[in-house]
Amino acid sequence: MNPNELKAMVGREATAYVSPGMLVGVGTGSTVNHFIEALARMKQGIAGAVSSSHATTARLRALGIMVVDANEVESLEVYIDGADEIDHRGFMVKGGGGALTREKIVAAMAQRFICIAVESKLVPTLGTFPLPVEVIPMAAKLVARRLRALGGEPVLREGVTTDNGCQILDVRGLHIADPLAMEHEINQWPGVVTVGVFARNKANVCLLGTDQGVKTLNF
Repeated sequence: MNPNELKAMVGREATAYVSPGMLVGVGTGSTVNHFIEALARMKQGIAGAVSSSHATTARLRALGIMVVDANEVESLEVYIDGADEIDHRGFMVKGGGGALTREKIVAAMAQRFICIAVESKLVPTLGTFPLPVEVIPMAAKLVARRLRALGGEPVLREGVTTDNGCQILDVRGLHIADPLAMEHEINQWPGVVTVGVFARNKANVCLLGTDQGVKTLNF
């Protein structure tokens, strides 16, 4: 199967974790777009969705799914989103689509994180995909210097402003052996909005699209 077929397959499979009348947290990205399409086809619909980005909000509304403000919700049963990388413990790198901060907020509201991804995203150790770090613009160079001190090679994502009005540094060359420690350290730096390591809010389940079908990983 080609990558698009694999994404569509895991997007459909993810609806098994959604019950009629449920309020669902919905992530951002090409794999999630397939999930949204499958969600809209459910015979018994959901109550609504809490969205992680303007792009996802627009897609949900275009398909007739009500979007609920995160501040109006105390908790969610599930959050369904993709990953740029996921390891065998359920730790992830996210933010290739630029929505990492809002994704982390919605993930923190959910009791379970269901990751949907193609098998090429499963890695032994995080760090091959450039690590996104969302920063307040005036702190971009300060944060970049600190990332270099960690051994990374940060590059400003040109022409990109996040939904929060911030910038993104993409960091190559990091070997993320301890995702929890790296997430904690970088998040403490002044000017960092959030780092794209999802360790505290890791996946509980990963639906992995393979040529042999969907493989379910539980963490």
